Amino acid sequence: MKSTASPQHAVRTMAFLALLGSSALFAAVAQADPIPPGMQAKVEHYKQKLAEWAANPVIIAAVKEANAKGPGGMDNGVWNDLNDNDPKVKALQTSAAGKQLSKWEADKNISKLYVRDDKGNLAASSNKPLLFNNFTRPQFTNPFKGKAWSANEMKPDPTTQVMSVQIAVPVMDGGKPIGVMNSSVSAK
Repeated sequence: MKSTASPQHAVRTMAFLALLGSSALFAAVAQADPIPPGMQAKVEHYKQKLAEWAANPVIIAAVKEANAKGPGGMDNGVWNDLNDNDPKVKALQTSAAGKQLSKWEADKNISKLYVRDDKGNLAASSNKPLLFNNFTRPQFTNPFKGKAWSANEMKPDPTTQVMSVQIAVPVMDGGKPIGVMNSSVSAK
């Protein structure tokens, strides 16, 4: 059977699969540690803080706008091809929501802040994450059910490589989840 995919699509697909494979390999060898009680208290504190931040009108507006617009042709493969200074990446960091995330991220107990729409697509960010869409990841699927979530282990964050615990909360509107805000709490 002859493939109808363009050569560029094939190259992007192969690069994305290589990224996924290396991420899976990294995850398999990354040291995961139990969360000590002091760190668990820090995680709970930041889950509450994230819930407060997710209720900010600027964040809610960004999620609503992203839900209405859709991904605009962006997917994980296209995202992977963009460098950190690409205008599409920078737009997510310099929007009103992106600027607010950067201010909150000045708290060095967390190492990133991302806001995602109802399909797991990035709506605003404090830096460039590995994935534009994380719809199938626990940091999206769990909080999108309407409750705060945290991982049950510490391990190096996939984006920052800082030993951390992943956390996420729903972005709510009218009592319903419309998106997700996620971060990682640093073990430092």
